[in-house]
Amino acid sequence: MPFNFAQPAQMLLPFVKQYWALDNVMPRGLTHTQRIIPTGLIELTIYFGDKPLSSDRDQLSSDPSLISGQQNTSYNLVVTGSVSLFSVTFHPPGAQVFFKVPMEELYNQTLSLRVIQKEFVDQIESELYEAQSFSQRVGIMNHFLGLLLQKNGRLEPQPRLIDSLMIIDHSMGMVDIVTLANKACLSRKQYERIFKTNVGISPKRFLRIIRLQHALFKKQLTPNLSLTELAYDCGYYDQSHMINDFNLLTGMAPRQYFSACDAYSDYFLL
Repeated sequence: MPFNFAQPAQMLLPFVKQYWALDNVMPRGLTHTQRIIPTGLIELTIYFGDKPLSSDRDQLSSDPSLISGQQNTSYNLVVTGSVSLFSVTFHPPGAQVFFKVPMEELYNQTLSLRVIQKEFVDQIESELYEAQSFSQRVGIMNHFLGLLLQKNGRLEPQPRLIDSLMIIDHSMGMVDIVTLANKACLSRKQYERIFKTNVGISPKRFLRIIRLQHALFKKQLTPNLSLTELAYDCGYYDQSHMINDFNLLTGMAPRQYFSACDAYSDYFLL
């Protein structure tokens, strides 16, 4: 499948991790099932062709523009027909800046963008559909998100939350919530409330996802790493602890997952 990737405009870099797009035509009569697992990231996706169907979730909105919040479970998307899409991947607290709703309202949800953002949506869908290249779509999305920043008064994520997320990233999720709350000079209850509002998930669940993403990243870098070594390197108590987290977040044990899916981390990009 031909993917394209790009960085956002400079002013959007604190909030947007990347843009990516896919253009693909499945041979007639064939389907592809894609396992979707928690990434720790919120995503906005605009579809131009056929939309995939979820085999084990409620029917997705018929609207072409969908925003997917933080998730804590896996599900399958069944791809068939002509698929063309453009997607925005936000940094963990980035979407809050543009859409001004508590991000926990999107938890385990994929909703029409119109539910949380009505202005500019018709215009952006039309312009993206008519664009002739990926680079044109990047420019259109830069303009759209820039308008939202201007409209919202260029809100900034709380500095203490940004520092906390940097600690989580650098530790690859191997840090406890009390330490994070203390470093943010907040009580645990205050920290958890602010985290859920801005990131869209509890810090406990987020840390579990980041450890999983770290395990995928390590396996991506070192394919021959044994599961015992992987569990040790990624801060799990033992291999059973890692197996439990894989089952909860991917619906598969690690050996089964790595046999069926690529070892690839959306969170820790190369």
